[in-house]
Amino acid sequence: MQLRNSSSRYGWVSIALHWGVALAVYGLFALGLWMVGLDYYSTWRKDAPDLHKSIGLVLLAVMLLRVLWRFVSPPPPTLSSYGRLTRLGAKVGHGALYLGLFAVMIAGYLISTADGVGIPVFGLFEVPALVSGLPDQADVAGLIHLYLAWALVIFSGLHALAALKHHFIDRDATLKRMLGRQA
Repeated sequence: MQLRNSSSRYGWVSIALHWGVALAVYGLFALGLWMVGLDYYSTWRKDAPDLHKSIGLVLLAVMLLRVLWRFVSPPPPTLSSYGRLTRLGAKVGHGALYLGLFAVMIAGYLISTADGVGIPVFGLFEVPALVSGLPDQADVAGLIHLYLAWALVIFSGLHALAALKHHFIDRDATLKRMLGRQA
């Protein structure tokens, strides 16, 4: 399989970034739901949020890399079998996923830095608190983070259903291209 995207399929870098981000998003979502239910005496009470934040910041770096990679190796053009509305839906849908991902991560950053303290990343380094002290910063960012996380998971599920529809009903190469197979 080729490194870069071609006119007919995605390269392994785009495929790895796509599926890695999907895995991280669902993993972070599950971890987030689990950790908010921990009680004061749980041994994971501090470690789970620290892990969630560290993975979230690594995901932010990966998403920045993913955006950069789209410029270095543009995705294959949409299939010629797509109608105008399908092309528009694909552009808007992908844009919403990217925007939602960045927004949920920024909200998470704002929750974590509301008290002016940086965020340690796996104990290796710390991301400084550049924005803190906004009125009700943690509460407002927390609500945004929660609702955006749910929206992302639901919308990414619809994204997956659309890919399956293309594969099983339309019988086109949409899903095959993201799996690295020839269109």
